Amino acid sequence: MQKQGKFILMNRDEFKDYILKLKVNRKIFLIQNHHTYIPNYKHFKNNHFTLLKGMERSHLKRGFEEIGQNITIFPDGLIAICRPLEEAPAGIKGANSTGICIENVGNFDVGGDKMSEEQKKSIVFVNAVLCKKFKLTPSINTIVYHHWYDLATGKRTNGAGTTKSCPGTNFFGGNTVEAANKYFIPLIKKELELLNEAITQIKKGQVLAITLNLREQPSTTSKIVGTYKRDDMVQILDEKEGWYRTSKGWVCKDYVKVIG
Repeated sequence: MQKQGKFILMNRDEFKDYILKLKVNRKIFLIQNHHTYIPNYKHFKNNHFTLLKGMERSHLKRGFEEIGQNITIFPDGLIAICRPLEEAPAGIKGANSTGICIENVGNFDVGGDKMSEEQKKSIVFVNAVLCKKFKLTPSINTIVYHHWYDLATGKRTNGAGTTKSCPGTNFFGGNTVEAANKYFIPLIKKELELLNEAITQIKKGQVLAITLNLREQPSTTSKIVGTYKRDDMVQILDEKEGWYRTSKGWVCKDYVKVIG
């Protein structure tokens, strides 16, 4: 995880942990999917923060209070938190107050960028995690495209009227309601099922050490973020190279007894 100012850049696992722990009081009923068009793949040179700052400057010039999107997904699959999720985005007129805006870096109109496999995985994953977080059933009524809303009225027209092509005429098979229902929504449903299965497989453990350090990352050199005491019960969410991840941080597995 990396930070520059308000921007937080993370991988998929870090994003899941961050979102599922995040407190959001705003009611969320819609997940917006967009493409940036510009910047696109030719502008991406592992310069995540540079592009984020550039997008914010562009949005400020257009009269926005800050960067318009809550989340940005890059061609390499990394994910950035931009505008706080507690704040409504400036993404789709008529769909912002209860929405979260995802901007996918690239031009995904026909003839534009060919989406990378890592970005595909992250787009599906992010939508599924947000559905999990906000208890949404993936459908064309909860996961929406900019193309489906009239730019002048803000009403959903499913592509009729004055619209943008966003998130692209080649975005997961197309930008129509029919394409989303056939190609995009099933992928999110499957990913959500996998997330739910993983969560139900959480193990329980009992701390054996008198004091057990909690670390930010699975390493003895990582920052200590807290402690457990002997006989404390913990939930084991993940395992990596001799370490267990709990809801509060990483602990050395040698000092935790798995009990179920």
